[in-house]
Amino acid sequence: MIISENVTGDILKGKKHIHMIGIGGSGMYPLAQIMKSKGFEISGSDNNQTETLDAVRKMGIEVFMGQKAENINGADLIVYTAAIMPDNPELVAAKQSDIPTIERKDLLGIVTGWYNKAVCISGTHGKTTATSMLTQIFVQNNYDISCFIGGKLPLIGGSGRSGSSDIMVCESCEFVDTFLKLFPDIAVILNIDEDHLDYFKNLDNIIKSFNKFANKATDCLVINGDDANTLKAVENVDKPKITFGFGENNNYMGKIKYTKGLETCFELYVKGEYKGDLSIFVAGKHNVLNALAACACADYLGVSFEQIKQGLAGFAGAIRRFEKIDTVKGVTIVDDYAHHPTEIAATLTAAKTLDFNRVWAVFQPFTYSRTEILMDEFVQALSIADKVVLTDIMGSREKNINKTYTRNLGKKIDGCVWFDYPDEIVDAQTAQQKEKNFSDIIDYLKSNVQGGDLVITMGCGDVYKLAKRFAKEYK
Repeated sequence: MIISENVTGDILKGKKHIHMIGIGGSGMYPLAQIMKSKGFEISGSDNNQTETLDAVRKMGIEVFMGQKAENINGADLIVYTAAIMPDNPELVAAKQSDIPTIERKDLLGIVTGWYNKAVCISGTHGKTTATSMLTQIFVQNNYDISCFIGGKLPLIGGSGRSGSSDIMVCESCEFVDTFLKLFPDIAVILNIDEDHLDYFKNLDNIIKSFNKFANKATDCLVINGDDANTLKAVENVDKPKITFGFGENNNYMGKIKYTKGLETCFELYVKGEYKGDLSIFVAGKHNVLNALAACACADYLGVSFEQIKQGLAGFAGAIRRFEKIDTVKGVTIVDDYAHHPTEIAATLTAAKTLDFNRVWAVFQPFTYSRTEILMDEFVQALSIADKVVLTDIMGSREKNINKTYTRNLGKKIDGCVWFDYPDEIVDAQTAQQKEKNFSDIIDYLKSNVQGGDLVITMGCGDVYKLAKRFAKEYK
């Protein structure tokens, strides 16, 4: 029995044992923590051994390696991730056994409804960073909050935690309208841009979805007052609105004072009144906006300015958000999750303000449809770098129907070097060919980088592996 529509908290009534397929995923781990803290017996399965699975086992949760029908024995509810295919042996066994089955996003929605102060942070860009910043502010100041983050935050050693307070901080993704499953008390919109067009089709549909999300808020909206698309999405929403941005009309306004290395210091004004200086240690003007959103939410929930200042000063980024991997022979290697042209432009613009001789962008395009639809935007964004290297496109859930390849993008960028393979190999995307793809790029970098250069690997796939391999092999 696969349940995917109109799931409510009633699904949990009488349930004692929840089995999670893909329990090692960043989206499953926090839910496993929360559900176990609420008294449920949890088990799970996964295909790849990770540090997250070690953390899950330390919680006393049984984890099965591999997907087998017998793994679900004793469970009375199955939770699965969107990546799990319908022919998964555990899903098939659940259907044959008439065990209720729900997707992870449905369970997350139910969980957000348990908290009186659920801060749901949405936006096309910056969600993980802003969610991590706000979490850092709370946890560093001993607020016992729950949180759900799309990346790993070093302070909490993972992507989430279960706390005893009525506050939950939750990253809220718009893809396939996942965030419409949530129950926000405080709905945050960082920005709205064209993305996931394979689902939304156009910007108007994206704005309509954010409008629905904003209308779900029970307490207030915290919105980017400088972003035209965000303002359009909330213009008819009858909720209290708190704005942030660089414009003087915003409730929370920032003025950048100076940048030094990865530090950015900015003045904070609340309703026109100067509150003091704040520093963040992640590069870029866009991260000041993320910090302003976190300030607004924290202040609304009673956190003092000094506590906010302390929390932000202790934040050095989430994993894969301008994360420094190493410095080898004078070459600094950084990894970043940027995969949309706007994010890439923001990351590279920030990098160009730093004290490096050349900025190298090593980009892994993600999905054929995004690469094809936003081709010109990718060209413009990547051209900010001094040197551009492209990997094969990571097709993920898609088939290359329109025959879109890395070379189509690379030929449009001056001086770009790309590494793709004949059509039949690209379409196959086997592990061996991906290994060769990364090895070829690493060999090229080793022969061409110079001391004083900054190499940034970018993309939401597995390009971070390339960064770590390059750092190790270049030594």
